[in-house]
Amino acid sequence: MNSDTMRTIRAVTATGDKALRLEWSDGTAAEIALPKGRNSADVERGEWSHSLIWPDGFEIGADSLWLDTPDAIGRSDARQFLEWRLAGGLSLAKAADALGLARRTVAYYSNGDRPVPKTVLLACKGWDASHRRNAA
Repeated sequence: MNSDTMRTIRAVTATGDKALRLEWSDGTAAEIALPKGRNSADVERGEWSHSLIWPDGFEIGADSLWLDTPDAIGRSDARQFLEWRLAGGLSLAKAADALGLARRTVAYYSNGDRPVPKTVLLACKGWDASHRRNAA
């Protein structure tokens, strides 16, 4: 695999008033907490399984829900790495260039397929600090 994985929601099950179990198209499953003011009653998968929709029209996209999944399965490293990439607007290739890594390795980290080493997470922080200083 050497690209970002496009995940869809295969199944959603209420596990309590404020939590849902999501099963993703790549086989990952996790229980996530819902945002304040939302409950698990009557939630359905949206069109093409790219979101969850409530009867009042409130909708949460699969990309947002996926960001909660790594934490829920004990992979906060993957969330930190993906958030760094997204916040910097970095493609796989640009993130690879910024960190001196292979594009494929960045894809593995972004998709949660491999643990992100602490040294890489520290390099991400260094990149952020360098770019904030250069932007000022």
